Amino acid sequence: MTYNAAAKLAELGLSLPAPAAPVAAYVPTVEAGGFLYVSGQVSFVDGALVKGRLGEDLSVEQGFAAARGCGLMLLAQAEAALGSLDRIVRVVKLGAFVACTPEFTDQPKVANGASELMVAMFGDAGKHSRSAVGVPSLPLGCAVEIDAVFAVLPA
Repeated sequence: MTYNAAAKLAELGLSLPAPAAPVAAYVPTVEAGGFLYVSGQVSFVDGALVKGRLGEDLSVEQGFAAARGCGLMLLAQAEAALGSLDRIVRVVKLGAFVACTPEFTDQPKVANGASELMVAMFGDAGKHSRSAVGVPSLPLGCAVEIDAVFAVLPA
């Protein structure tokens, strides 16, 4: 049976945003050696940048939603680069950066917004290794930034 990412997105009631353009001197993706590396994607929800810091003006639930937004943008970048999400055979790694106060310690709960999306999309192939770290600030004042590595089929 062939995987159908478009059908899975529809089943989950999700649609991908337009891939965001880079805001500095980098490319959104690099495909090399059977992997697609996706640059960090910031927290957009319903087209609006989620700004703020966890533990200060954002709740864990808002952070979770922001991380899910990052996950959707990661998938949008992957689809733009690969032509189809059907080429993804494994989510290898996510790196989550959470803007937060020094005493905030729920970065893993925030990062689950993207992690749970990957499992919902790809099942066992969506289970991945991950980092979830707190930082004092992120580009554009966003709450969450996440990068990814996907194992992919050749074009």
